[in-house]
Amino acid sequence: MSENDRQAFVVQKRFTYDIICNRRDSSQLLRPRAAMAGVASKVAIIGSGISGAVCASILAKNGVSVTVFESGRGPGGRMSQRRERCEDGRELLFDHGAPYFAVNASNLEVQSLVNDWESRGIVGEWKEKFGSFDFSSKKFVHIEEEGSDKRYVGVPGMNSICKALCHEPETKFGLGIGNLDWLDGDDSWSLTSLDGQNVGCFKGVVASDKSTFSSRLRSLTGKPPPIGKLWSYGYAFTFATIRVAKLYFYNLVSLSDKALLINEIPVTPCFALMLAFEQPLSSVPTKGFSFTNSKVLSWAFCDSSKPGRSNTTSECWVLHSTAEYAERIISQTGLQKPSSDLLSRVADELFQEFQSTGLDISQPFFKKAHRWGSAFPIAGIAREDKCLWVEKRRLAICGDFCVMPNVEGAISSGIAAASKFVKVLGTL
Repeated sequence: MSENDRQAFVVQKRFTYDIICNRRDSSQLLRPRAAMAGVASKVAIIGSGISGAVCASILAKNGVSVTVFESGRGPGGRMSQRRERCEDGRELLFDHGAPYFAVNASNLEVQSLVNDWESRGIVGEWKEKFGSFDFSSKKFVHIEEEGSDKRYVGVPGMNSICKALCHEPETKFGLGIGNLDWLDGDDSWSLTSLDGQNVGCFKGVVASDKSTFSSRLRSLTGKPPPIGKLWSYGYAFTFATIRVAKLYFYNLVSLSDKALLINEIPVTPCFALMLAFEQPLSSVPTKGFSFTNSKVLSWAFCDSSKPGRSNTTSECWVLHSTAEYAERIISQTGLQKPSSDLLSRVADELFQEFQSTGLDISQPFFKKAHRWGSAFPIAGIAREDKCLWVEKRRLAICGDFCVMPNVEGAISSGIAAASKFVKVLGTL
C-alpha cells in the first residue's frame, strides 16, 4: 500500500468511526471521496442477520443504494424471535437463538454503536444474575455477583435491532439468492433468485449468510451455493488452509482474476427448547445459567425476565442443547428439515434432562423444539481484517465466523465490510 493510499484509508476509517459515534453527519463521510455523491452505487447484501444489517445501515446512511435479500420471513438470523400461538389463543415470543450479547470494554467501535441503539430504545441491559449448575452434585456451584457482567438484549425482542437497521435500506424477505455472476463488460454483479428470477445488477455484493458460500447448501437443496458456483474458476480453500489461502484471496486479482470458494467454515449445531409455564420457577435462583457435566443441556435462560418482554401472564424459558447431543441427533437423521415427530422427541428429551436437575420444574403448558443445524461457528477465519474482501470484484464476506463466534464479532465484521465499500465506491 502506498503512503497516499495509507493516509486515505486512515482518514476514511476515522470518518466512518465518527459516523458510528454520531460525531459527524453522514454526509460528511462523503467529503474525502466526493466522487461517491455523483455515483448511483448499488450494493446487494445477502442475509439480514446482525452483520448484514449493520453493514446495510452504515452504507445506506452514506448514500449508497442498498438492497438486502433475506430468504427468511424476517430479519435477525440467529437474533430472530420466534412467535408461537397456544391452543387457547395466547401468543408467546421466544428469543430462541442468541439469548443476549456482551461487548468487550476495549471494543469502542461496537460499544458506541450499542450505546446509540440503547438511546433509541431498541437495546436494553439485561440486569439479572447468572450462574452455573453442576449435574453431578445437582447443585448451583456458582452464582455471580449483581452487576458483575453487562449483558444486552434487543427490545422488545432480539430481532428488534435488525428490524430497525433494515428499515432504511430496501429489504426483500422470502427471497433467497441462488446465483451470482460477474459481468466483466458491465463491471458489476448479476444476481438470480433461487427460483431463477433475475433480481438485478449491483456494483458490489456483501455475503453475510453462510449459505451463500457453504457447501452444506448442496446437502440441503441439491444445488451448489451461489459463491460456490464460482469455484469452477479455480480457487478454493477450507478452514484448515485458511492462513495460506488468505494470501490467494487478497491477491486474487494479480493471480488471474479468478473467483474463490470458502468451502467449509467449522460450525456446531444446537437444539433450542422453548418452554412456557403458568407459574414462575421459584426454585431456580437465577434467570440464566450454564450446565456442567450434562451431555444434553448447555444453557437455560428465562426469556420473560428480559426488559420490554410482553409475556407477562406466563414465564418463558429457552434451553440450549449441547453440541454433542445435537451432533448425535443429526448423525442419525441428517441435515434435512427435521420432522415434527423428531422435534417432539427432542423436546421431550431436553425437558426430561431439565427435570432431572432435581429442581422443582413444573409441567409447561407449551413445549417446542427448534434445530439450529449449522448456525454457530467454532472460530473466526479473518480476525485481523474482520471480513474477507475481493476489491476488484467488490465482494465482501462478513459475519461472526470472520471475527469471533458471537454477536459482537458479527457487528465488528459488518462495520469492517461497510468500511471497505465506503472506501472503494468513492473511487468509481
